[in-house]
This record gives sequence, structure tokens and C-alpha cells, in this order.
Amino acid sequence: MFIFSGIQPSGNLHIGNYIGAVAQWLELQKKVRSSNKDELLFCIVDLHAITVPQDPKVLKRRSFETAVFYLAAGLDPRVSKIFIQSENPDHTYLAWIFDCVTPFSWLRKMTQFKDKSERQKEKTSVGLFNYPALMAADILLYDTDLVPVGDDQKQHVELTRNIAERFNKRFGNIFRLPRALIKKERARIMSLQDPLHKMSKSDPRDDSRINLLDRKDIIKKKIMKAVTDSGNEIVYDSKRKPAISNLLNIYSSLSGETIGDLEKRYKGKGYGEFKKDLAEVIIEKIVPLQSRYKELLKEEKYVRKVLDEGREFAVSKSSTKIREVREAMGLIRS
Repeated sequence: MFIFSGIQPSGNLHIGNYIGAVAQWLELQKKVRSSNKDELLFCIVDLHAITVPQDPKVLKRRSFETAVFYLAAGLDPRVSKIFIQSENPDHTYLAWIFDCVTPFSWLRKMTQFKDKSERQKEKTSVGLFNYPALMAADILLYDTDLVPVGDDQKQHVELTRNIAERFNKRFGNIFRLPRALIKKERARIMSLQDPLHKMSKSDPRDDSRINLLDRKDIIKKKIMKAVTDSGNEIVYDSKRKPAISNLLNIYSSLSGETIGDLEKRYKGKGYGEFKKDLAEVIIEKIVPLQSRYKELLKEEKYVRKVLDEGREFAVSKSSTKIREVREAMGLIRS
């Protein structure tokens, strides 16, 4: 079984990225270690990041720092290969192929494009519209079986399956149909200031998220300032009490305790005590990650070696698929 996923190197990585993506990757890595049958490939998707303007120097630095974050969090390059998307040109090659077989109407219906283009208006790039075709290429290049993502990316994986099916019907059985792997309890971490919207790197309000490099005092301050719901019951109810439900989700995901157990422990207690404990749980989880991150930043040669090996692995897999595609479409000499 082949598993593929990635994160954009834009903005400050936060606990939503950790809980929604990397923590799930680490669980998969444990299973792969024990089974020795599956393959893991994790990408820094810098090409997706440039759908909006990026400072070249900042993007370059953040791509490297995202790789450092992967390693600091616990990804083992002996098991989980890591590479930078733009270093494998097969991704953009296949994306153009998909541009030519994907109906315009399919991309126009994508929820994220509609939401973002409405905000960006005339600044909306063609790349933002085309984003799902590149994401489909990312996944299908590697005969991916499972794509661990948050539920906000489910539509993209469904589109990827549709593109694969359409291509296979026209040109032969070339692509495997992937499935989204979504852990419901980790599906989406919401903003600390607006629990109806996802925690985001692009949110201008820094107190809307816990950045993975925030100091202890900043973490405590942000959690204590996090919005809560009316009343003082600490119960999970995503519709009636979205704010405390989000905080319970964060607590449960980082501590390993069930939400039911947390509800029992804090029954009759106030938001203040709950928030203080939550801040400590977050600190306990991310301070070791921060220490390892700072160590790895000094080991640039090692990190670049990991990325080089990851790129070579990715290209060795994707180049075979590209040859199949070219032959199927008549894009190769006899």
C-alpha cells in the first residue's frame, strides 16, 4: 500500500497542521514499521503555495523549515521519504495532461476555489483554479492508495478519483483510484478566535492559532484568550458549543485521552481550570518538538541529504508512471 500527503510551506505551522496531518502520519509510520509492507511519501508542496504571491527568499526558507519540522516531529527518513514538490518536474507534466482531460465545469465547482476567488476577486490566479489538477497529479503519480487529509480536502481527493477514472476510460487502466484517509476526531482544528472557521496560517490574527514555535508564555496567553461558548459546561457539542468542542478536540488529540473521559474529569469545573490544563498539555507536546527543530536547523547538510534521497525515490516512482501515460496517449516515439 502506498500513502502520500503533504503540507504547504506558507505561513507559520501550527497545532492544526500537527494534529490534522503530521500526528496521523506518525501513526501510519508506526504501522509501516511493524508491517514492513507499505510505503510512505510526504511532500512539501511549494508549487501549491505559489497560487498566491510569495516572496522567493521566504518561500525557499520555509520549504526547508517545513522539512525540518517533519523530521523534528518524528518522521524517520528510513521509513517515510520526504521531498520538495517542485524538485520533481513530473508533477507539473502530469498536471498539464490532466488539464487536457478534465472538464472545466469540474474545477469550477470546487468549494475552495469558489471561496478563495470570492475573497481575492481580480487577484485570483489561474493557478488557484488549476490547483486541484496539480493535486491530482501529486497523488496519482505514485499509485497512491491512501491520502491522509483533513475533511476540507475530501472534495479534492474525490475529484482526483474522477480524473483517474476519466483518464482510464479513455486511455486504459493507468491510474490506481486513491481513497482519502480522514480521522474524524482529527478532521479539522478550528480557529481559537472563530470556532466556525478552520485554524489557518493565513489568518492575520496570530492569537487565532498556536504556532509550533510559540513560547510557553505565548501559548498560555493564547489559550486563556480563546473564545468560549455561553454557559460553563465542558461538553462536546460541535453545533451548540463549537468553541469548547474545538478545545476538547485539541486536548484529546494531544493527550490521547478520549473526549468522554475529559468531559467526566471537568464536570462541574470552569473554563479557566480547563484552559490552564490544556495549555500545559500543548506545551508538554510541542516543547520537545521545538528543541529537536532547533537542533536540526543546525544540521543543514543532513536535512538536505534527506531531501535529496526523498527526491530520488519520488522520481524513480513517478518516472515509470509518466512513461505509461506518454505511451497511452501517443506522446512517445515508437
